[in-house]
Amino acid sequence: MKPLYWSWRNGLFLFGSELTALHAHPAFDAEIDREAAAALVRSSFVPAPASICRHARKLPPGTLLVHTAGEDPRISPYWSLRDRIAEGLGTAAPALTDEEAAERLEELIADSVRRRMIADVPLGAFLSGGIDSSTVVAFMQQQSTRKVRTFSIGFNDSGFDEAVHAKAVARHLGTDHTELYVDQQHVLDVVPKLQDIFDEPFADSSQVPTYLVSAMTREHVTVALSGDGGDEMFAGYPKYAVIARLWERIGWMPGVVRGLAGGAIRSLPVGLLDAASRLIPARRRPQHFGRRAHRLGALLDLPADDDLYGPLSAGFRDEGRLVPGSNGALRHRADPGLRALVPDLVARMQYYDTMGYLPDDIMTKVDRCSMAVSLESREPLLDHRLVEFVWSLPQRMKLRGGTTKWLLRKVLYRHVPRTLMDRPKMGFSVPLAEWLRGPLADWADDLLSPSKLSEDGLLDPVEVRTLWEDHRSSRADHQTVLWNLLMLRAWLSKARARPAEPSQPTAVAE
Repeated sequence: MKPLYWSWRNGLFLFGSELTALHAHPAFDAEIDREAAAALVRSSFVPAPASICRHARKLPPGTLLVHTAGEDPRISPYWSLRDRIAEGLGTAAPALTDEEAAERLEELIADSVRRRMIADVPLGAFLSGGIDSSTVVAFMQQQSTRKVRTFSIGFNDSGFDEAVHAKAVARHLGTDHTELYVDQQHVLDVVPKLQDIFDEPFADSSQVPTYLVSAMTREHVTVALSGDGGDEMFAGYPKYAVIARLWERIGWMPGVVRGLAGGAIRSLPVGLLDAASRLIPARRRPQHFGRRAHRLGALLDLPADDDLYGPLSAGFRDEGRLVPGSNGALRHRADPGLRALVPDLVARMQYYDTMGYLPDDIMTKVDRCSMAVSLESREPLLDHRLVEFVWSLPQRMKLRGGTTKWLLRKVLYRHVPRTLMDRPKMGFSVPLAEWLRGPLADWADDLLSPSKLSEDGLLDPVEVRTLWEDHRSSRADHQTVLWNLLMLRAWLSKARARPAEPSQPTAVAE
């Protein structure tokens, strides 16, 4: 949950909790890693152990780095989910009935929450009104002798506003609830701070409301509990069901047949496919039919079901187009031995998210935004005992009949009426497309100007400007990849403006 950057080069060993600490040493080589930049454009973050600097690494979660003079650093795990699965976690509790599993889960969550409520400073919780945060708050209030302080963020656009649901849950549980509705000025105030907050480029756009809710929360408390980890553990992301359904439809075909079909689809121009789609009645015709058909063709060409995870998790799949010279070295690669340990496809997707997306995106976002305002964030659902128990359960207790987080819901419904919880998942998203066409348009246009794009030598100015012009004119929606590009460009501009480093470093190890 906490960062550690390190570098070992030419006999010099540096480490620090911020990448800028390494920059303080005059011998540190801050060369940009082109593959890391491409990974950011594709996925909105730089996956560990890589960093945006070619000669700096991030220490992965659950590992120790040991450095002995005269030897290369050695990294080894002190806790490994894969090892725990290999030891039999996946078959440890299949005999439990639904009720027995719910009882045990309730006990573990209650204890995990209780442990994380121990503090000699004011304590509160983030509350979105979703399953995960509502569960944490319900157990906090159950074990508290006073009203728990809860905090949420809202948007005036109803398509993104979960504050109304959070308020309903807070009212039912009897918490002392505070909310903040985000306006244009909030956005304009936060965006310039992001490069200082995140240290290396990071582009999950929910970083904006995460910072705002952290700042608001810090005005009242010093420690906040969150519901992070519930989606990965209990199969809460909609993409899991999408991946499973997609493979059911195409997986029966032999690989050679799938490859031929995929190649045939992609051989047809997008414009021709769009024209052919006009034969479909308008009310049933998918938007951007040609582009979607090409994406399906690429998926058909994949050799195995595990290979669906990378493309379907990417915010932008053709990063080489925008970062010339990159070869996809940091793209997700399926673990060839995982299938034997985790036969279920959705469970393997959960594993990949737990090992990558959770620490590299979710935990990075929450940790940096909370620590930027001196707020400590704690995650009860990621207690290792709880993680191990949930992974010991059969998959039907997580995803059942199209219902995500089945067992977690069963526990939560003991504390919060299901009428308050049964609604489509929204996620912590923001109206980014309109922000980029509105209050952030001038800022974005400046960062993506042809002259500034050319000075880095990293991005293709023509391709980037095409995406920007198409989005700004509303011809297309490229919000995700544009935010990735903007966060990269903003970080590069700040790095270029960094003053010369002092000759004598103060916070390094040699």
